[in-house]
Amino acid sequence: MSKILDNNTLRDMTADEEAQHKIDQDAYKLEKPVIQKLEERETLKASAKAKLIAGEPLTEEEAETIVL
Repeated sequence: MSKILDNNTLRDMTADEEAQHKIDQDAYKLEKPVIQKLEERETLKASAKAKLIAGEPLTEEEAETIVL
């Protein structure tokens, strides 16, 4: 059994708590790549904007982020 700190007392997790903990861990593993993709897209959009302002050519990937 896994341990949990509950009101400053270390105790064993119940079966339900362990099951929920496993579900939460799996959800986090799936969520992390989504957050990274969103951050990468925002970085790409910022790069495209900076290049447009400077009059520099965009990469194809940067151009695809622009919505007219």
